[in-house]
Amino acid sequence: MRPLPPATGAWREGDPPGRRSWHHAQVPLPLESGRHLPGVRIAYETWGRMAPDRSNAVLVLHALTGDSHLAGPAGPGHPTPGWWDALTGPGRPLDTDRWFLVVPNALGGCQGTTGPASPGPGGRPWGPDFPHLTIRDQVAAELLLADALGIDRWAAVLGGSMGGMRALEWAVGHPERTGALLVLAAPAAATADQIGWSAAQAAAIRADRGWRGGRYHDAAPGEGPHLGLGAARRIAHLTYRAGAGLDARFGRAAQPGEDPADGGRHQIESYLDHHADKLTRRFDAGSYLTLSAAMNSHDLGRGRGGTTTALARYRGPALVAGITSDRLYPLHQQRDLARALPGADPLAEIDSPHGHDGFLTETDQVGRLIRELLGRALAGHPAPSTP
Repeated sequence: MRPLPPATGAWREGDPPGRRSWHHAQVPLPLESGRHLPGVRIAYETWGRMAPDRSNAVLVLHALTGDSHLAGPAGPGHPTPGWWDALTGPGRPLDTDRWFLVVPNALGGCQGTTGPASPGPGGRPWGPDFPHLTIRDQVAAELLLADALGIDRWAAVLGGSMGGMRALEWAVGHPERTGALLVLAAPAAATADQIGWSAAQAAAIRADRGWRGGRYHDAAPGEGPHLGLGAARRIAHLTYRAGAGLDARFGRAAQPGEDPADGGRHQIESYLDHHADKLTRRFDAGSYLTLSAAMNSHDLGRGRGGTTTALARYRGPALVAGITSDRLYPLHQQRDLARALPGADPLAEIDSPHGHDGFLTETDQVGRLIRELLGRALAGHPAPSTP
């Protein structure tokens, strides 16, 4: 019988570090809210070697439930394989013979970077006392990491979904430090529809009796908010995939050996159950709420005179790509973004039946975009002597 889910799937002190490194901020991090977050620690992983002049550094940014583990197998300290493993390595689009890749776990996350499951000022997990974060706050933390690594300017910044939001904030907030830019399946601002989907997921988590007002991290296995987190994942996963693709794959078929008319499941229900169970064993419910709220905050034009004025700050080379079947971040949002970015090409369309998740699954198409974008970065900054 499968063990009960832990109270939290967060990485915690004493767990194997895997291939992570950490940066410990020396001063509290100022947040957009006016609060200061003390004791910030950023977990990150790197691939390749940094050139003596640091000109080959590329920042790669993960999505909502991703982490710093860009490539490599699952193993001690890493509950899942690398999310862009097929794209990373010598001779691949993210060529580790040429580029020095830096992949931080986002602030508010749960795989080594400070978040709700991390020890707060009193030593206990932050839980519900963890402050509200915005995408800009996450980029402010990544700026600390860049400074610590001595990287004044990234050759390129790239990411998809929440990672694309952070990439955009790098370009608009720190254009002098952003070389080339690749944004996949992310908009200039979150819409009411997207915030609404997020709100339904948050409500599912908070309705779980195991949520305990956010103070569940020391609960026994099976006593945390895994039911609510699992329900949130089911809702989210339906927005990550396309209806036509799900119909083609599952139709109305029953799960083998089960009869929906007698309490059994359809195959689509079993599929969602599987993904829900996986997430509850590798993620933290508090981080899910924190990161979702940060995505809801995303608005490049806030306090900057509107979206068009904000995007005009960045004039470097840029590629914006959308997914043809994406129902969470529809293609028109990326088209509008590409038109408003002064240095961007016309929108690149990733043709996929898999919906929003196409930025993870369509590795051939995404790989071609990465090669094109990094080719521009290389043209602007010729290779130094051997990194």
